Amino acid sequence: MIEVQNITKRYTAKVVAVENLSFQAKAGEIYGLLGPNGAGKTTTLRMLATLLEPTSGTLTVAGFDTKRQPEDVRRTIGVVNGGMGLYDRLTGKEILEYFAGFYNMGKQDTQKRIAELSDALEMNELLNRRASEYSTGMKQKIVIARAVIHNPSVLILDEATNGLDVVARRAVLEFARGYKNSSRVVLYSTHIMAEAEELCERAAIIDHGKLIAQDTISNLKQKANTNNLEEAFFRLTKGVA
Repeated sequence: MIEVQNITKRYTAKVVAVENLSFQAKAGEIYGLLGPNGAGKTTTLRMLATLLEPTSGTLTVAGFDTKRQPEDVRRTIGVVNGGMGLYDRLTGKEILEYFAGFYNMGKQDTQKRIAELSDALEMNELLNRRASEYSTGMKQKIVIARAVIHNPSVLILDEATNGLDVVARRAVLEFARGYKNSSRVVLYSTHIMAEAEELCERAAIIDHGKLIAQDTISNLKQKANTNNLEEAFFRLTKGVA
């Protein structure tokens, strides 16, 4: 579903955000993209989302090339990060209807999908309230629903729990867990190893734009000779594993 092959993103001769990075994420899994702040995670996700072009290398999403078929890629993905805003004067329902229009969804399909997402994210009390009245956790629920209103086969979550309290954070994790199926994949980017250990089957660890390791979570821990992913991450990125 996601294939990243030898991508490099160079801004200047001295500034290289991502260097020769490769990984693959399959349908039916939650795949972790792990690294400290500044590791190149968000740059990589922006290239997958067609917001940036790689200097070299190729990225494909659900079989579509991000350079040659960007519109097809955009129809296939949903993206959530920790800093997305909402239109304060609109209700949650109006926001979702507005974004459904970008995907040419009919009125009946839109209302059906809103009802499905309302149940999945427990949003019944939000839909008819203006976004200006929402807490941070409430806003993130609408942001997630907005990202998947068109039922994309690829969901990208980029530090999606940043700034959330424990209840809202749990809602995001549970939604990610429930979203994957045999025809969908979730790419979960985070620097919080406890979340990755809970959610992800496999992961790539990157640091300074380079791939450090890629394997199942259990194998990453075994390679670092520890039962804790956070400790494994530290050892692998520091070269002490």
